[in-house]
Amino acid sequence: QVQLEESGGGLVQPGGSLRLSCAASGSIFTIYDMGWHRQAPGKERELVAAISSGGSTNYADSVKGRFTISRDNAKNTVYLQMNSLKPEDTAVYYCNAKILNTDWRSYDYWGQGTQVTVSS
Repeated sequence: QVQLEESGGGLVQPGGSLRLSCAASGSIFTIYDMGWHRQAPGKERELVAAISSGGSTNYADSVKGRFTISRDNAKNTVYLQMNSLKPEDTAVYYCNAKILNTDWRSYDYWGQGTQVTVSS
């Protein structure tokens, strides 16, 4: 089994910062792409940022210049540094990863989600 565990969400004022972390554990052979998605109430889940195993990144236009995705391959962990947060960033944030497990099967795994609320 493979698990993704997120941490770092919470309540922050507009203009503030938060850092999300997501650690993968379990029967992992290789982790390919990792990313963060979010889902606000009444809206569809959307990609926020993604990072390849080689470190290439891409971002949603709405977060470019404010959010930074990074990963620590030795720790099987992906991070999302969120700066200059806006109320419209309020959502449940989910990490995901494409992982080849030790049964030689590749799946997209998802974390349970962490709430980020930006409000004064």
